Amino acid sequence: MQNKRNVLNVYFVKVAWAWTFWLLLPFIGVTAYLFAKSKFLYGPTKSILTALRRLSTLLVGTAVWYVCTELFVYIENLTGTCSTSTKLSEPHQLYATKQECHRNNGIWDGFDISGHCFLLSYCALMIVEEMAVLEGLSVDRNSRLRAVINGLFVSLCFLTMIWVFMFLCTTVYFHDFIQKLLGALIGLAAWYATYRVWYLKPFSPGLPLPNIPLSSKKYSYSR
Repeated sequence: MQNKRNVLNVYFVKVAWAWTFWLLLPFIGVTAYLFAKSKFLYGPTKSILTALRRLSTLLVGTAVWYVCTELFVYIENLTGTCSTSTKLSEPHQLYATKQECHRNNGIWDGFDISGHCFLLSYCALMIVEEMAVLEGLSVDRNSRLRAVINGLFVSLCFLTMIWVFMFLCTTVYFHDFIQKLLGALIGLAAWYATYRVWYLKPFSPGLPLPNIPLSSKKYSYSR
């Protein structure tokens, strides 16, 4: 896993938010709709609105991903310098960004906060939080939606295992300790600020299981 071109890194980690987004999209939509109908006894229209409100969680996640990754790039560009193998007779050039440096076959040395540690920790925690809805959801065993939910559940579990495994690989093989620590802490902070603070407020996407403390939940969704 020391090779950055390995299959898991290229086809999963590099597009980690896309995988997380597109698997959580149907999962949150279906489970939020069914939860609203079965537990709150909402009608179809209000259940759809509830599902849409919960789906806005993905918009928040997208904003968190975009802002943090852009911030990491800005910090790396701000703190970095470019080393190139130019001849002594050639004038020394200054490069403003990592991309400019690489285009001229240079090596950029900047403070590179681990985007992998940030995103993988945030995605894994987000998936675990969203799957908690199954603890309060009742679905008919013969329902087609049950098969859909089970399929999405297994896919999300598999995805989470990949994120955790690649997070461990990143901590072992890549980045400096402080870069990995900061990336992971920012991912944890993003999760805490949303699911433990903001989503408890009325004007928010809300929690998968509203008003039910995590410590008091009992598993009730049998597969």
